This record gives sequence, structure tokens and C-alpha cells, in this order.
Amino acid sequence: MKRRVIIEKRVGETPLMALTKWKDENPEYKDVPASYAGRLDPMASGKLLILLGEECKKQKDYTKLDKEYDIEVLLDVWSDTGDALGLVEYSGKNTPVDNFSALNEIMRREVGSFVRPYPQYSSKTVNGKPLFVYALEGKIGEIAIPEHVEQIYKVKIQNVTSLSTNEIRMRLGEFLTRVPFSNEPSKALGADFRIDAVRQTWDAALSKAGARSFAVISLRVVCGSGTYMRSLAPRVGEALGTRAIAFSIKRGKIGRYFKVVHYMHAL
Repeated sequence: MKRRVIIEKRVGETPLMALTKWKDENPEYKDVPASYAGRLDPMASGKLLILLGEECKKQKDYTKLDKEYDIEVLLDVWSDTGDALGLVEYSGKNTPVDNFSALNEIMRREVGSFVRPYPQYSSKTVNGKPLFVYALEGKIGEIAIPEHVEQIYKVKIQNVTSLSTNEIRMRLGEFLTRVPFSNEPSKALGADFRIDAVRQTWDAALSKAGARSFAVISLRVVCGSGTYMRSLAPRVGEALGTRAIAFSIKRGKIGRYFKVVHYMHAL
């Protein structure tokens, strides 16, 4: 009997949905207690660590594992969530990425340990209520957003490409059809992830942008637990004099001090 397993969470699955699917595919674990160690946004994909049986009692031992992500930073758009599943605005800028020395310096400045506020659309609680609920209620300005330490060990620029307005529309068309409906009582206010409003703002932003290309910076990020890619992408945009979102997020590895997936699979 395994004590833990790493599974692949697909875009559009909540961690609970991914865990339930794994149990359905592995009926011998149907009645075995299971929990996931570390969350992954519904519209992100990649590795999710599952604890099984008595190992669930040791969940805190797994909360500080390092992570590796591949993300796409889409320039010249902004969203209130920092990713493609937010209410979107067009920046009105057309930002070229042609100074790679400056771009590398921006990434170098991201490496280190920093105290940063939690994203307003996160599950961090204040007075027993998640921040995203305050945001959906329009009351985020009434509270002090807590801070935490984020650790980034390495940021590697994989490539710089571009997407046309039509290509973004096509990707979004497929992407947004995967948005799940949450049945969690604590998420009742945002159960449909505001999908209709999200589609409307994307349509308005891309219509305003017209026929053009948007720069996309693909990054590989090795970081400590609790580092938000949805916060990193907007910082990259700001450093380039524009706005930006994490257009896609994929977690590639989970481990401690870079002793990643291979160790977990061997257990």
C-alpha cells in the first residue's frame, strides 16, 4: 500500500476533483483516507502530491516542499486575479521584448526571499473568511491583507514568443470551457468563477486591442512553497513598464531542496 503518490491535475480540475478521479481509477484505494498536500489553482495543471492512509496525519510535514513551475507571462493585459480567469483589462500598450539583457536582469531581481502580501484572490483567511470572498464581496479594502515570505531560487527564460489576438481568442475559447463549478460551501459566492463576466471582459479587451501580437515570456521558476505565479507575472509586466498576467501555469516538480518528483515516485 502506497503512502503517497504524485498525480497529474488537469486544467479545469480542482484538487479534490483530481483526487476523486485518481481514486476512481485506483479502486483498491476507494476506502483509504486521502488528502492533498498543497493546493494548485483550478486552471493550473501539473503535479499534485496525495497522502494516503496514516500519512494524512503528517500533512504539515509536506507543506514546505519546493516547487518548479512553467508559466507563460502574457504582456499588455491585466486581470484582478493575476491569471486568465480574472476580470480583464487591456493596457493600451504594445510592449516589445527585445532587450534580453534587461529581461535577464528583471528575472535576477526576482531571485531571493521576499515578504509579500497574499493575492486578494487566494484562500488565505482573515477572521475566518478567505481573502477571495472579501474580494468578491467588494470588501477587500476593509481589511489588512496578511503578508508571507516567498522564496524564489531560480528563474529561467525559456523563450519569448507572441500570440495574435485571434490566437488568444482561440486558446481562451478552449480554456474557459474547462472552468469547473465549485460545490464547496465556502466558495458559494464564486461557485461559477464569474465565468460570464470573465468572458465579457476578455471579449471587450481583445476587441479594443484589435489585430495585433502580444509578447509571451515563457519562464521556468524554481521556488519555495507558497510562491504565487499569479503574483510573479504582474511583477514582470510592471518591471517592463506594462501590465501582465500568468496566461498558463504548470507545476512540473515537487520536492525539498530540488530532490523532486523522482524521490516521491520511488516511495
